Amino acid sequence: MPFLGTIIDAVAIIVGGFLGLLFGRRLSERYQETMLKACGLSIFFIGVGGVMAKMLVASSSGFSTSGTVMMASSLTLGALIGEALDIEKRMVSFGEWLKRKTGSHDENTFVSAFVNASLVVSIGAMAVLGPINEVIAGDESVLFSKSILDLILILLMTLSSGKGAVFSFIPVLLVQGAVTVLASLISPVMTAEAINALSLVGSVLIATLGINMVWEKNIRVSNMFPSVIVAVLWAFIAQAL
Repeated sequence: MPFLGTIIDAVAIIVGGFLGLLFGRRLSERYQETMLKACGLSIFFIGVGGVMAKMLVASSSGFSTSGTVMMASSLTLGALIGEALDIEKRMVSFGEWLKRKTGSHDENTFVSAFVNASLVVSIGAMAVLGPINEVIAGDESVLFSKSILDLILILLMTLSSGKGAVFSFIPVLLVQGAVTVLASLISPVMTAEAINALSLVGSVLIATLGINMVWEKNIRVSNMFPSVIVAVLWAFIAQAL
């Protein structure tokens, strides 16, 4: 059933968010701050693990790296495109609109929680491969696995950052829903190389989100989102040459 996996993923995010809100009210500010750092570290190492899985190549002589030129080029070009489109400003504006509509005027972290959580659950190979597998092979296992991971991550992010994280189900529905609709067109051209490139660059962005949360940096990760598209195009061009 098309969209079933994405709907379950969105429901899992909402459940994780409400559980986070339920338990978060019982935590003092000191506990919430520590939870935020713990969540940021978790996201950072999830990203680093994804990067290492795609960059490290084992051989009889030891380890080497691959994809560094593609990664650097994709991040640079993607950041330029993202800054030109100012994606982060648009996401923040939508977050502010949600904040007003939900009566969360007194919650200072609402917008940042929404933006960060949205990127965590919308970036990565699983958000693309899951809908493709569902439509082409009738296999929802990737999206079911992603649902469990997203539930845990959003629970932690809601505990530490507030209810803005709950509304990350909206971009998940939009992104994964769009991929589901386009799956019949995307799947024939989504080669292993393109998937690896998408996963590598997406993992870098996830790790960067963790850096923002742990070390309180202001890297505009939203404006780097086009990097994953550039990475896929890079893989296609490299194969054609």
